[in-house]
This record gives sequence, structure tokens and C-alpha cells, in this order.
Amino acid sequence: MVLLKSLVAFTGLATLSLAKGPGSPPPTYDSSAVLDLIPDNFDKIAIGGKPALVEFFAPWCGHCKSLAPVYEELAQSFAFAKDKISIAKVDADAEKSLGKRFGIQGFPTIKYFDGKSEKPEDYSGGRDIESLTEFITKKTGVKPKKAKVAPSQVEMLNDKSFKEQIGGDKDVAADFTNEPNVVVAKVDAEADNSKATAQDQGVSSYPTIKFFPKGETKPEAYEGGRTEADFVTFLNGKAGTHRTVGGGLDATAGTIEALDVLVSKFTGGSSIAEVAAEATKAAANLKKDAQYKYAEYYVRVFDKLSKNDGFAAKEFARLDKLIKKGGLAPEKLDEMTSKTNILKRFVEKVTGEKSEL
Repeated sequence: MVLLKSLVAFTGLATLSLAKGPGSPPPTYDSSAVLDLIPDNFDKIAIGGKPALVEFFAPWCGHCKSLAPVYEELAQSFAFAKDKISIAKVDADAEKSLGKRFGIQGFPTIKYFDGKSEKPEDYSGGRDIESLTEFITKKTGVKPKKAKVAPSQVEMLNDKSFKEQIGGDKDVAADFTNEPNVVVAKVDAEADNSKATAQDQGVSSYPTIKFFPKGETKPEAYEGGRTEADFVTFLNGKAGTHRTVGGGLDATAGTIEALDVLVSKFTGGSSIAEVAAEATKAAANLKKDAQYKYAEYYVRVFDKLSKNDGFAAKEFARLDKLIKKGGLAPEKLDEMTSKTNILKRFVEKVTGEKSEL
């Protein structure tokens, strides 16, 4: 039985990026959509008749620097609705009078002004784009406008959901969208609804990444590289999975060593009837295993070959063509890739040549 595992990133203000290289740059814009506030324009913008979300920051603050690209993305998403909501910031280190006026004691501090009252509401949610966007939409009814992108597979955990996810049957990993028990997770260690979890886990710097074995709540500190390839390699090794960068499957997905031995036996000269019987028995022993689906496929291929010795090569070519054509649902692509991996074992043994997808 494959045992999957859990990997959790504890972040400060920025989310963890599983980049395809040393790092993926944030989106760039022709001009900033974040309004700069000073004493002369603060009341007109933040209190002058329409809501405003205001970040009080300091240029030297590391957390503020981490939040900056997220906050800019937020402002760009609501730039079309500038008559309904303002996204603004105050350099409270330079404009100390504004910091003092609103009792700013740490950076960054985010406050929501409803446009009517001088008394703002403290924002205590996550510092990721999803949480900030949800907050504004809930307050104003305005939905953001931005280019459609694939939804993040990173699950945001707080004090409550952390206890539900970690140590249970659902596991955390990177780039494993099509694995039924795997999900990517992060914890905003500075959000009010997550601070207890961060404290319990002894998190003192960001990002801190921890690996939780399935069914356990005691983690192992992750100290490997921070690229997507590093995470995928690490998790494959821990979980026994076969994912590649981007979420595909590697060349061994679906294959079963015990049945590969029988394929070699067959192509080495043993009768197909003898080997097929052994394969059926071997597959039966895997009935409770996650690999059983593909163990049955080995048996099916042996059966087809007993009636048509060209079946493996023809079926490989058919599936290969469908994969290259594209447009397959992720689950179907996984299934076909795994089957072609199995068929390769038969084709390569017979022809002595490697087949490339």
C-alpha cells in the first residue's frame, strides 16, 4: 500500500512559490495601482465617501517587502472599480503623524475604512491574494477582474483546518493535483487565525517547510532545495509516487517490478500460457494494493498477446498517438501514460529498442 505524506509551508506575509527554476518573478505592471497616502490626501481618499483598504508599512520592513507584490496584484485586480474601492498605502515611517493617528505599532498593518467613519476596522485575515480579495468582495460586493489562471492547488490552513488535515488520511504534497490523497498546504503564520498553529510548530522564520508523515502530527524539517523539481523529487521519494515537474507522470508510473520480471521471462522464451498464469496469480496478490488496477492491465496484455503477438506494439502506438494529440482529461492522461509505460516493457523486450513518448 502506498503511504502518502504531508508537506506544509509556514509563510509570513508572502505565499510559498513552487517555481520551475531558481524563482519565478511576480507579475509586472506599467504603473502601480496602489495609491500613496500622505497627511494632505489621506482624509479625501480613505474617509471621503468610498471604502479604502490601507496598508501602513515601513520601507525597511522585510514582511512589507514580501507583501508588496501581493498588494500590487490586489490593487490591479480592483483598479477598474476605483470609484467603489481604493487600495492604498502609507509609509508610516516617513508619515509618522498618520501612524500615530491610527495607533500603528507594527508593520505591515492593514486597516479597512468604510468611507464614512474615521475609525477603521483592523484587517486580521491572511496576507495572500485570495484572502485579501475575498475580504474586499465581502465588504464591497465588488468582484475582481484579472486574467484567468489555473486555480492554486495550495490549500490555506489555519488553526482549525491544520488539526483536521495533518495526521489524518488526507496528505499534503506539491505538484500532485491528480493524486486523490495529496494536497499542497501553507499557513500564514502571522494571521490571527493561524498564529497558534505556528507557535505550536515552533515556527520563528519564513518560509519554514515541514514534512508530516501520514497519520502523524510530529513533523520533519524540510531542508532541501526550493525549486519545483526539488519538491517533486523529495515527495516522490517519501510517498512512492511518480510525479514530474508540472504534474505529469514519469516513465515508471504504473509499472510493477514483480510483473516486469514476468515480462522478461516471457520475452526470454517462456511460454505465454505459463507466464500468463503466473501473472494472474501475482496480480491477485495485489488486490488490496493501490497498484492492482495496473496489475490487471499486465494480465490483460498477456491475454491479448496470446491471441495476437503484435498487440503490444499496436496498442502502444495507438495510446501514444492519443497522448500526443492532447486534450485529454488529467485523470485519463495519467491512465494512458501508465499503460504506455507498461506496454513499453513488452515492446522494448521484443524489439530491443526503446520507444519514446
